[in-house]
Amino acid sequence: MSAGKYMFPNDEAENERLDLQHHIMRMTLDNRLCLCPKNEGAKRVLDLGTGTGIWAIDYADEHPEAEVFGVDLSPSQPSLIPPNCSFEVDDLEKEWTWSKPFDLIMCRMMNGSFSDPGSIVEKAFDQLEPGGYLEVQDMGFPLCCDDGTLKTDSDLWTWICTVMKAFAAAGRPATVAQRWKALLEDAGFEDVVEVVEKWPINTWPRDPKYKNLGKWTLHNLDQALEMSVLAPLTRVLGWTQEEALMLAAKAREDLKNTRIHAYAPIYIVYGRKPAGAHAPHQVRQAKM
Repeated sequence: MSAGKYMFPNDEAENERLDLQHHIMRMTLDNRLCLCPKNEGAKRVLDLGTGTGIWAIDYADEHPEAEVFGVDLSPSQPSLIPPNCSFEVDDLEKEWTWSKPFDLIMCRMMNGSFSDPGSIVEKAFDQLEPGGYLEVQDMGFPLCCDDGTLKTDSDLWTWICTVMKAFAAAGRPATVAQRWKALLEDAGFEDVVEVVEKWPINTWPRDPKYKNLGKWTLHNLDQALEMSVLAPLTRVLGWTQEEALMLAAKAREDLKNTRIHAYAPIYIVYGRKPAGAHAPHQVRQAKM
């Protein structure tokens, strides 16, 4: 069964947060949709875990010559979409059944979504045409801090560690962002590139670009705090709803504190399927 795999809500507030997160990513990438060469010129594109479909819709709008497909566990995409864009409901952890290959596959903000991320990378490799690209864009956990202002006894650090503990206990670790590069290389991708950007948690940076990113990241994380604890902590760790909400409320105070110079590392990883690579990977047991 696929129900219950996704531990965030599928409501209007979450859809608005996902769209906001999309715009933060576009600001980060200087308005590009991806960093790999297929930011331009892709013919057949697949967006994994498409969410509201905003990435797929933007790619389809900007590249009317491309066929763009989005897939997600739930049908939360709009009905008014470009003619070259379509969506379907499916579980990516089950067998992929697309009959034609793609030349670009995007996997974005899926940290903590898969029990076996390596198998997803292998499926993407097999579904790409030779020379095609897989790009993964993800937020890394835990948060980082370079000057010691994020203390390990702070409520924000407690929130981070507790959420990570819940996802690990659920068999869907929230630490895959740092592993995407190795997973692509292990699957056979060549010329794998990893770029690490930073999203400050609030407006603490002096640099105007990062101060602006921090302003929007604060809004994004502020909206995510409660939803990040409710299902994982109550379903997996046995917390009460009141205990989970109290942790989120305490962490929110730290999140807004500009004396805490923390940031979320953002990993952008892409690689190319070698020319002449056709043999599919063997189906393997999921790693828990």
